[in-house]
Amino acid sequence: MTIRITTLDNGLRVVTDTMDHVETVALGMWVAAGARHEPAPRNGIAHLLEHMAFKGTKRRTARGIAEEIENVGGSLNAFTGRELTAYHAAVLKDDVALAVDLVADILLDSTFVEEELQRERGVVLQEIGQANDTPDDVIFDNFQAVAFPEQALGRPVLGTEATVNAIARDDLFDWLRNRYVAERMVLSAGGAIEHDRFVDLANKAFGRLPRATGDVAVTAPVFAGGDRRDSDDLEQAHLVIGGEAFSYLDPDHHALAVFSTLFGGGMSSRLFQRIREDRGLVYSIYSFNAAYRDGGLFGIYAGTAGDSLPELVPIVCEEFRKVADDVDDAEVARARAQLKAGTLMALESSHSRCEQAARQLLIYGRPIPYTETVDRIEAVDTDAVRRVARRLLASPPAVCALGPIDKLESYDAIARRLKA
Repeated sequence: MTIRITTLDNGLRVVTDTMDHVETVALGMWVAAGARHEPAPRNGIAHLLEHMAFKGTKRRTARGIAEEIENVGGSLNAFTGRELTAYHAAVLKDDVALAVDLVADILLDSTFVEEELQRERGVVLQEIGQANDTPDDVIFDNFQAVAFPEQALGRPVLGTEATVNAIARDDLFDWLRNRYVAERMVLSAGGAIEHDRFVDLANKAFGRLPRATGDVAVTAPVFAGGDRRDSDDLEQAHLVIGGEAFSYLDPDHHALAVFSTLFGGGMSSRLFQRIREDRGLVYSIYSFNAAYRDGGLFGIYAGTAGDSLPELVPIVCEEFRKVADDVDDAEVARARAQLKAGTLMALESSHSRCEQAARQLLIYGRPIPYTETVDRIEAVDTDAVRRVARRLLASPPAVCALGPIDKLESYDAIARRLKA
């Protein structure tokens, strides 16, 4: 691993992960500003800003931005999460300067023309409508809301129709000015990149990026748990059962990843084998964990026929309880191997290495060597997995259901099954 880091005079960290055997570069800016940092009346502003960044600058039109990157066969895109927003590009190695200039232009000199804002607001409202028509999306937003009610982490990344409609042009400039500051941003590149040249480009493009004027307080999430059920005339019932987990700074972070993998992370997992393969109760079932700086969530998703819920739920709860007592060394070894392989396979992707370096600098303040990650995975033993299972079971459950769910047993009954 050939990671180098330089901090510019304004506090912006520039990181590269060089791969000598490739001809391309993945690069981008990662910003510690996401949905959890939004005030309730402006829910969705991080995502709307991400859209508006591509809608014209002082030097380029929206079409010009698209044409310039595609003229060289590259791509330029962005995404918004709960704790960060990223703007990333992929180009041939000779076109790095263009990609850096484009990323800098959309972040520093976007104009947010009112006409474009109204047009893009409509696009985002269509995106919200599409998400609301997709049960797989709705159920997870509902799960977040039940887990963290009336908190930023419980609100949807896209925002709502009401909040998106209320965001004005000046709000976008305020968000950019307050959140897009050098110390809370990382410019990263992976692939056929020369570090010193990349730093020179960064200095020219981002040297005027402002420093932070003070700390921005972030309220720690308070997990609540609870129950939400939405009956609907769908073909499938969608169900998520979960609870409070822990942050990526927690000592059990890697043990949780191993646990989730062996419990519901693949075709050999307990949930897949014992519920889909042995009983045919579902088409899709898996477990997941979402880690944040100061908390986390663990959940089990199942898509099933409504008539199967009375049989499905007791088995899911039973399997969850059993892991804490009867997980064996072979299961843990298999899960470790899956995670280790995924970690090492990511070394072959310039985008993965670029994003990994940026995220780790924002989260841990340093890049984590792949050998260290593998060592932490390998150190997870059966006792650690059982400990994680017990920690998860100690949480009150959050239950969300959508679709033909009249046969789903009560919240109290599910809670009792998980404590029995």
